[in-house]
Amino acid sequence: MSFKVVIPARYGSTRLPGKPLRLIAGLPMIQRVFIRAMESEASEVVVATDDERISKACEGFGATVCMTRADHISGTDRIAEVAAIRGWSDEEMVVNVQGDEPGLPAELIDQVAGLLASRADANIATLATPVADVEEFLNPNAVKVVADLTGRALYFSRAPIPWFRDSAAQGLMSQQRFEGAWRHLGLYAYRVGALKKLAATEPSPLELAEKLEQLRAMEMGMTIMVALASCSPGHGVDTEEDLARVANHLSGS
Repeated sequence: MSFKVVIPARYGSTRLPGKPLRLIAGLPMIQRVFIRAMESEASEVVVATDDERISKACEGFGATVCMTRADHISGTDRIAEVAAIRGWSDEEMVVNVQGDEPGLPAELIDQVAGLLASRADANIATLATPVADVEEFLNPNAVKVVADLTGRALYFSRAPIPWFRDSAAQGLMSQQRFEGAWRHLGLYAYRVGALKKLAATEPSPLELAEKLEQLRAMEMGMTIMVALASCSPGHGVDTEEDLARVANHLSGS
């Protein structure tokens, strides 16, 4: 199995400006993510950015950097540009490792790439974890996914799915059942041909409604495979509190 990893990284962040360069236990967050990616079986790891500060920092610790346009609205678009610049064939597989996941295990990078490789009919692969509690089930910031018996994704939603009708007689907040529900992880493996088509297509109605880019792929008729993550995905970083929590974990305190 051969695959690439691209780490999209942008400087601007509403909640945590300069996020890729924020220090975590003495190292920039983007370096922490790069180290994790290099521990995977990827044949190549590339940081994709439009910011010279990020590029300079990455070159300082030996990362391959691909400078991209500044007008991309998503990491998917940025990765598609990298694939075009580097001349990757449509059959190549590329894993999108988000630049704010310094605790992501390399095991999961390999797992999502292996999932895509195992299904020649699939365009995209991704992972999920069991929903932990009813609060997470009802939380619109926790994206849920349902799949068929072969692992093909049927739908992604911010709504609680599947909905247990008989246990919520008093409406939404009376729901107490969540067993078997899956929370989606933002880790994707793409075939480059599918990635290019996705990036060249306008946002779809369901995508605009839910603000979930993967729904564009589904509305285009693409097959997305999903499996439960083989280990804990670690914590992402969106806020100062997240940054402190991850730093404490990595420093052993």
